[in-house]
Amino acid sequence: MKLHWYYLAYVMQVFIAVSTISALYIGDFFVAFSGVIALFLTMVPYMVRRSVHIVVPWKVNFLIALSLFLHIAGYSYQWYVDLYPYYDKIAHFIASITISLLGFLTVFLLDRFSCLRMKRWQIFFFIIMFTLAFSAIWEIWEFLLDTLFSPFLSTPLQHGLDDTMVDLIFDLVGALIVALLGTWYLKTRDFSQVAGTLVEPGYERYTEPDCERR
Repeated sequence: MKLHWYYLAYVMQVFIAVSTISALYIGDFFVAFSGVIALFLTMVPYMVRRSVHIVVPWKVNFLIALSLFLHIAGYSYQWYVDLYPYYDKIAHFIASITISLLGFLTVFLLDRFSCLRMKRWQIFFFIIMFTLAFSAIWEIWEFLLDTLFSPFLSTPLQHGLDDTMVDLIFDLVGALIVALLGTWYLKTRDFSQVAGTLVEPGYERYTEPDCERR
């Protein structure tokens, strides 16, 4: 992994900032506020590395920033409306891939920092449940915003039951892809060694759990 790949995430952060400024310029303060939150979320992986020395792979960093950009830009530039429903489903699919990869990383971190060991079939279902749980929370969040803050929204976040169900189906497809590829990846990799790569060099001995491996 080379440092210059992280510039892809930096580019996405710049795009989020531009979209946030655009929303502020046209008076869509709710989207502008969401853009500020999105920018903060893109910085979380760097904060995690500095505070607890966990290294998030650059691909996941990039996908986090890309997913948040698609969300903010979709409302700032009205792409959710002009390109509906295709843009919405693509954004959901990319976001589900991102969340699924975060679930996959969670499995490695649990292995590294605790005594919890999962078999491949357990990891498969964990990734799916992890992703669908986040997807359900997101849909509930959109419903609450539409219900409680509709006067402040330029467009509704949800478009009926069919829209919500299709969103969840796209999220499930993304989770299945990552779960299948992830469990296949583990067939040819040493689990503990991969988990060790998520720890910043020089801090490995501080993260080994005090338990016997199975």
